Amino acid sequence: MTIPPALLKLMDAGVGTQMSLSVAEGELIARPISSLKKRYSVAELLQGAEAVAELNAQTAWARDGNPMGRELG
Repeated sequence: MTIPPALLKLMDAGVGTQMSLSVAEGELIARPISSLKKRYSVAELLQGAEAVAELNAQTAWARDGNPMGRELG
C-alpha cells in the first residue's frame, strides 16, 4: 500500500513503517505500529555534548575533597 508522504508525516510515520489495518463502519483505518524503538543517529545522540566539558569544569569544585558524611568516596 502506498501512502503519500504528506500523510505519513501527519501520522508520524516514514517509508517502511509497519502499519496495522482495520475496518470500522466501512472505513479503512491505518495506524503505525509503534512497538519498535526509535533509532537515533550519532549526531542526535551527541547533540548538546559540547556543553558537558564546560559543565564539568564549572562543577569541578564539588568533586574535590574527602567524604564529609556517609557518602561513598
